[in-house]
Amino acid sequence: QVRLVESGGGLVQPGGSLRLSCAASGTIFSIRNMGWYRQAPGKEREFVATVTSGGSANYTDSVKGRFTISRDNNKSTVYLQMNSLKPEDTAVYYCNADGIPTTLPGYFDAWGQGTLVTVSS
Repeated sequence: QVRLVESGGGLVQPGGSLRLSCAASGTIFSIRNMGWYRQAPGKEREFVATVTSGGSANYTDSVKGRFTISRDNNKSTVYLQMNSLKPEDTAVYYCNADGIPTTLPGYFDAWGQGTLVTVSS
C-alpha cells in the first residue's frame, strides 16, 4: 500500500508564500509522476502542477511564474513553492503520485488526504 502525507498548508495574506510538502511511503518500487491538485469550495478538483522522475514540470496557466514544483527522489518527496499567493488560490491541495509498487506486477495511483491553503487578509 502506498501512502502520501502532505504538510505545509495554512493561512497566508495575499502576496505571501507557502511551501507544501508531500512524502510518499509504503510498497513503492519506483515513482513516475508526482503532482499537486486543488479543490476550491464549491468547485471540482483541478490540476496545479506535476513533475516527472526526470524533473520535467508542467503547470496550469493560472500558477505559472508564481508556483514551483520540485521533488527529491531520494526522499520520495514532492514540494510546491507558492509565491505571490492570491485569494483565488484558496483551496484544499492534494498530492498525487503514480508508479510501480513492489508487489509486481501492478501500478499505483495514490492521493494524499489534502492540506488546506487559505489566502486572506
